Amino acid sequence: MRHAYLEDADWDEFLERFPQAHLLQTAGWAEFKADFGWTSARVRSENACAQILFKALPLGLTIAYLPKGPVGANWNEIVPQIDTLCRARNAVFLQVEPDLFEPLPAVFLESSFAGFRQEEHTIQPRRTILIDLSPDEEQLLAAMKQKTRYNVRLAEKKGVRVSLSADLRGFYRMMQTTAKRDGFALHDFSYYQRVFQIFEPRGKCALLEASLDNQALAYLMVFVHRERAWYFYGASDDESRNLMPTYLLQWEAMRWAKAHGAAVYDLWGIPDEDEETLERDFTSRSDGLWGVYRFKRGFGGRVARSAPALIKVYRPLIYKAYQIYRAQKQAGLDAAS
Repeated sequence: MRHAYLEDADWDEFLERFPQAHLLQTAGWAEFKADFGWTSARVRSENACAQILFKALPLGLTIAYLPKGPVGANWNEIVPQIDTLCRARNAVFLQVEPDLFEPLPAVFLESSFAGFRQEEHTIQPRRTILIDLSPDEEQLLAAMKQKTRYNVRLAEKKGVRVSLSADLRGFYRMMQTTAKRDGFALHDFSYYQRVFQIFEPRGKCALLEASLDNQALAYLMVFVHRERAWYFYGASDDESRNLMPTYLLQWEAMRWAKAHGAAVYDLWGIPDEDEETLERDFTSRSDGLWGVYRFKRGFGGRVARSAPALIKVYRPLIYKAYQIYRAQKQAGLDAAS
């Protein structure tokens, strides 16, 4: 059993044992979150590991968050270490969001996290679409909805081209346009700038730009780690949507991910409804993530739902106050939107 504090290089070297590990468990993600007030610590055994993030609260207290982990098997080996670490860091509570999809395997259902309670609300989106990248490109295109495949070809026919870009300012300006149009919250520019600065030099991130006649039409930021890739951020203008640049961008992101060794492409975030409801209502709804589901469903793949969160409360009274504060803050955001 190893000590909780592992250096970044040692951590990523150990993580190489697990080709399915999530990007949010890498040292790069901890480095990224450090710029926004989070510290990190790690635990490991021979068969499992976990990177936990801590957010400071007043009076020396913290919030503990384990995103998309633990990694590996035999979680029982490291849960006591995680618990000890959270107590040492004066955590009010620990929220674990396992990197598992329903139906949940025995590692989740057994007693690894005895004393934790399940929570349906998660920080990361519960439901997504996963695309198997192992078929060849013609097969991937054939698996798309006919209209989506047509739009990919239409963008190419209209002369839209996709290239690697470093124009983060242009990307952010277009993100502002997209956020206003689609009604979603936006991070500060520094957030997207920092994540790109950390992961792009490591070959784990690309900013793709769709353009026509040297005029940017849309952007997409894609990430890859080992056998998995994720579509986290996308933006488009209001004037050129008839050229279908976002469809060609998504296809080129899939091709980029496949070329970088990914076997699965995660479209990252659709409404948390069962597939029957999604297919029944997507033509009539555009609120929340419904608009993006209409777009994402066309690329094929399968709808998947992740595990609920697991929460252990160390300081019940303070946790209750935190819940009230969070609910009031969310109500304020809802009222303003």
